Amino acid sequence: MISCSSDDGTDGVNGTNGTNGVDGAPGATGAQGPAGTANVIYSGWINAPAGTPETIDGTSGLSTTITAPQLTTDIMAKGTILVYLSFGSGTNIFTLPYTSTAGGSTNTITAIASVGTIKLFRFKHANDGTTVALPASLNWRYILIPGGAAATTSKMAKQDYSKMSYKEVCAAFNIQP
Repeated sequence: MISCSSDDGTDGVNGTNGTNGVDGAPGATGAQGPAGTANVIYSGWINAPAGTPETIDGTSGLSTTITAPQLTTDIMAKGTILVYLSFGSGTNIFTLPYTSTAGGSTNTITAIASVGTIKLFRFKHANDGTTVALPASLNWRYILIPGGAAATTSKMAKQDYSKMSYKEVCAAFNIQP
Protein backbone atom coordinates (compact mmCIF):
# COMPACT_ATOMS: atom_id res chain seq x y z
CA MET A 1 0.00 0.00 0.00
CA ILE A 2 1.28 3.45 -0.99
CA SER A 3 0.08 6.76 0.34
CA CYS A 4 0.96 10.43 -0.21
CA SER A 5 0.53 13.41 2.01
CA SER A 6 0.09 17.08 1.12
CA ASP A 7 3.48 17.96 2.63
CA ASP A 8 5.60 15.83 0.29
CA GLY A 9 8.03 18.48 -0.98
CA THR A 10 8.02 22.25 -1.14
CA ASP A 11 6.33 24.61 -3.53
CA GLY A 12 8.45 26.80 -5.80
CA VAL A 13 8.33 30.58 -6.02
CA ASN A 14 6.16 32.11 -8.75
CA GLY A 15 8.02 34.06 -11.42
CA THR A 16 7.38 37.72 -12.21
CA ASN A 17 5.18 38.84 -15.06
CA GLY A 18 6.91 40.32 -18.10
CA THR A 19 6.21 43.82 -19.40
CA ASN A 20 3.49 44.42 -21.99
CA GLY A 21 4.63 45.12 -25.54
CA VAL A 22 3.99 48.34 -27.42
CA ASP A 23 0.81 48.52 -29.52
CA GLY A 24 1.35 48.37 -33.26
CA ALA A 25 0.59 51.21 -35.65
CA PRO A 26 -3.06 51.55 -36.82
CA GLY A 27 -3.94 49.76 -40.04
CA ALA A 28 -4.94 51.47 -43.26
CA THR A 29 -8.48 52.78 -43.62
CA GLY A 30 -10.72 50.35 -45.49
CA ALA A 31 -12.51 51.16 -48.72
CA GLN A 32 -15.88 52.90 -48.59
CA GLY A 33 -18.71 50.38 -48.55
CA PRO A 34 -21.63 50.56 -50.95
CA ALA A 35 -24.48 52.94 -50.28
CA GLY A 36 -26.97 51.47 -47.85
CA THR A 37 -30.72 51.76 -47.59
CA ALA A 38 -30.94 53.71 -44.36
CA ASN A 39 -33.59 55.99 -45.85
CA VAL A 40 -36.26 53.34 -46.34
CA ILE A 41 -39.73 54.89 -46.00
CA TYR A 42 -42.78 52.93 -44.97
CA SER A 43 -46.36 53.70 -44.12
CA GLY A 44 -48.56 52.35 -41.41
CA TRP A 45 -51.54 50.26 -42.45
CA ILE A 46 -53.94 52.44 -44.44
CA ASN A 47 -57.63 52.09 -45.25
CA ALA A 48 -58.55 53.63 -48.60
CA PRO A 49 -61.97 54.59 -49.87
CA ALA A 50 -63.87 51.88 -51.74
CA GLY A 51 -62.91 51.54 -55.38
CA THR A 52 -64.76 53.43 -58.08
CA PRO A 53 -65.10 52.38 -61.74
CA GLU A 54 -62.19 53.25 -64.01
CA THR A 55 -60.75 52.02 -67.29
CA ILE A 56 -56.96 51.83 -67.59
CA ASP A 57 -55.37 50.83 -70.91
CA GLY A 58 -58.69 49.43 -72.09
CA THR A 59 -59.21 47.34 -68.95
CA SER A 60 -62.26 48.06 -66.81
CA GLY A 61 -61.96 47.76 -63.07
CA LEU A 62 -62.21 49.59 -59.79
CA SER A 63 -59.58 51.92 -58.40
CA THR A 64 -58.83 53.86 -55.27
CA THR A 65 -55.82 55.95 -54.29
CA ILE A 66 -53.64 56.23 -51.20
CA THR A 67 -51.32 59.12 -50.58
CA ALA A 68 -47.59 58.52 -50.39
CA PRO A 69 -46.15 62.02 -49.84
CA GLN A 70 -42.52 60.82 -49.85
CA LEU A 71 -42.86 59.00 -53.18
CA THR A 72 -40.65 61.14 -55.40
CA THR A 73 -39.56 61.12 -59.03
CA ASP A 74 -36.13 59.96 -57.85
CA ILE A 75 -37.57 56.95 -55.99
CA MET A 76 -39.72 56.10 -59.00
CA ALA A 77 -36.68 56.26 -61.31
CA LYS A 78 -34.05 54.58 -59.13
CA GLY A 79 -35.75 52.93 -56.16
CA THR A 80 -38.19 50.16 -55.35
CA ILE A 81 -41.87 50.57 -54.47
CA LEU A 82 -43.53 47.72 -52.62
CA VAL A 83 -47.24 47.65 -51.79
CA TYR A 84 -48.94 45.11 -49.54
CA LEU A 85 -52.57 44.12 -48.97
CA SER A 86 -54.25 42.71 -45.90
CA PHE A 87 -57.88 41.67 -45.71
CA GLY A 88 -58.17 43.32 -42.30
CA SER A 89 -56.91 40.53 -40.08
CA GLY A 90 -53.25 41.50 -40.40
CA THR A 91 -52.28 37.84 -40.50
CA ASN A 92 -52.56 37.19 -44.25
CA ILE A 93 -50.48 39.80 -46.02
CA PHE A 94 -50.04 39.73 -49.79
CA THR A 95 -47.61 41.53 -52.08
CA LEU A 96 -49.11 43.43 -55.02
CA PRO A 97 -49.78 42.53 -57.69
CA TYR A 98 -52.08 39.97 -56.09
CA THR A 99 -54.10 37.56 -58.22
CA SER A 100 -56.96 35.51 -56.81
CA THR A 101 -60.31 34.01 -57.65
CA ALA A 102 -62.97 36.20 -56.10
CA GLY A 103 -66.56 36.70 -57.15
CA GLY A 104 -66.21 33.56 -59.28
CA SER A 105 -63.57 35.14 -61.55
CA THR A 106 -59.82 35.43 -61.70
CA ASN A 107 -58.84 39.00 -60.88
CA THR A 108 -55.76 40.99 -59.97
CA ILE A 109 -55.14 43.91 -57.64
CA THR A 110 -52.15 45.97 -58.70
CA ALA A 111 -50.46 49.21 -57.68
CA ILE A 112 -49.75 52.08 -60.05
CA ALA A 113 -47.28 54.60 -58.59
CA SER A 114 -47.23 58.32 -59.32
CA VAL A 115 -45.37 61.08 -57.53
CA GLY A 116 -47.08 61.41 -54.13
CA THR A 117 -49.75 58.74 -54.67
CA ILE A 118 -50.30 55.05 -55.31
CA LYS A 119 -53.39 53.99 -57.26
CA LEU A 120 -54.78 50.56 -56.36
CA PHE A 121 -56.57 48.93 -59.30
CA ARG A 122 -58.59 45.70 -59.33
CA PHE A 123 -59.62 44.15 -62.61
CA LYS A 124 -61.11 40.88 -63.83
CA HIS A 125 -59.05 38.91 -66.31
CA ALA A 126 -62.18 38.22 -68.39
CA ASN A 127 -62.61 41.99 -68.93
CA ASP A 128 -66.30 41.41 -69.51
CA GLY A 129 -67.37 44.81 -68.22
CA THR A 130 -68.16 43.57 -64.70
CA THR A 131 -65.98 44.13 -61.67
CA VAL A 132 -65.05 42.55 -58.36
CA ALA A 133 -65.39 44.82 -55.32
CA LEU A 134 -62.44 46.83 -54.02
CA PRO A 135 -63.87 47.51 -50.54
CA ALA A 136 -62.80 50.12 -48.01
CA SER A 137 -62.23 47.32 -45.47
CA LEU A 138 -58.95 46.32 -47.15
CA ASN A 139 -55.71 47.49 -45.54
CA TRP A 140 -52.71 48.73 -47.52
CA ARG A 141 -49.08 49.42 -46.70
CA TYR A 142 -46.24 50.67 -48.85
CA ILE A 143 -42.48 50.50 -48.47
CA LEU A 144 -40.30 52.87 -50.51
CA ILE A 145 -36.65 51.90 -50.95
CA PRO A 146 -34.64 54.77 -52.46
CA GLY A 147 -31.96 53.78 -54.95
CA GLY A 148 -28.50 54.47 -53.55
CA ALA A 149 -25.97 52.70 -55.74
CA ALA A 150 -25.72 51.01 -59.10
CA ALA A 151 -26.90 47.41 -59.02
CA THR A 152 -23.42 46.20 -59.95
CA THR A 153 -21.85 47.66 -56.81
CA SER A 154 -24.45 47.34 -54.09
CA LYS A 155 -25.50 44.03 -52.56
CA MET A 156 -28.72 45.64 -51.33
CA ALA A 157 -29.48 47.06 -54.80
CA LYS A 158 -29.07 43.58 -56.31
CA GLN A 159 -31.77 42.17 -54.01
CA ASP A 160 -35.16 41.74 -55.69
CA TYR A 161 -37.42 42.73 -52.81
CA SER A 162 -40.56 41.88 -54.77
CA LYS A 163 -39.60 38.19 -54.49
CA MET A 164 -39.23 38.43 -50.71
CA SER A 165 -42.14 37.86 -48.35
CA TYR A 166 -43.55 40.76 -46.40
CA LYS A 167 -41.93 39.45 -43.20
CA GLU A 168 -38.53 39.10 -44.93
CA VAL A 169 -38.67 42.70 -46.18
CA CYS A 170 -39.65 43.94 -42.70
CA ALA A 171 -36.76 41.99 -41.15
CA ALA A 172 -34.27 43.28 -43.75
CA PHE A 173 -35.13 46.90 -42.91
CA ASN A 174 -36.03 46.55 -39.24
CA ILE A 175 -39.66 47.52 -39.88
CA GLN A 176 -42.33 46.59 -37.34
CA PRO A 177 -44.79 44.33 -39.20
